[in-house]
Amino acid sequence: MKKIFKITTLFVMAFVTCFCVSTTITNAMPTETVYAVTLKQGSTGSTVRTVQTKLKNWGYYKGSVDGIFGSQTKEAVKYFQRKNGLKVDGIVGNQTLKALGISSGDSGSSTSGYSQSDIELLTRLIYGEARGESYVGQVAVGAVVMNRLRSSAFPNTMSGVIYQRYAFTAVDDGQINLSPNSSARKAALDAINGWDPTYGAIYYYNPRTATSSWIFTRQTTVTIGNHVFAK
Repeated sequence: MKKIFKITTLFVMAFVTCFCVSTTITNAMPTETVYAVTLKQGSTGSTVRTVQTKLKNWGYYKGSVDGIFGSQTKEAVKYFQRKNGLKVDGIVGNQTLKALGISSGDSGSSTSGYSQSDIELLTRLIYGEARGESYVGQVAVGAVVMNRLRSSAFPNTMSGVIYQRYAFTAVDDGQINLSPNSSARKAALDAINGWDPTYGAIYYYNPRTATSSWIFTRQTTVTIGNHVFAK
């Protein structure tokens, strides 16, 4: 009986010792931030759009910011990884996300603190001003608004910029009240999230219909469709 008791006691002590060692090792291991998002070819969504926007702004990506992780996006990611000393696999995992400045909580549509009413207002302005333009042309109109928000020469709220007197034709003629489409909303989100095809422009105009001679004196940054963008 004593022999059985001793064996049982030794077994329990061994188990407790193993458990304690295991716990100590686990607690001693360094923790690593685990990003919830891993993107690769075939992935879709707003986080992909955020990645594309950053890569495009930094000159790595020439394709469309469409939220679809295709072959062009993969090659752009590999180019970025190669230039930044990362593992070149075309997969946006933990290290690549950090290098891009995207946290685990980024959704690509967080819109940097702008309210839904701000987004809706910008969407309606883009639709009213540029619904006949290419998608890049629509984003460009949104980018002008965002650039004005960052400029001390203009109001510092979305509504202040958009409803500033004589600022936008769509406000003056009521086209801002039209029901926008999904393209205009997507363009608004891309502009808010940092895509600027205008290279910092704070003005734009159609040279065929512009009536102010002053606007022609501004420095042109780019022409997209029917609009000339300027600083």
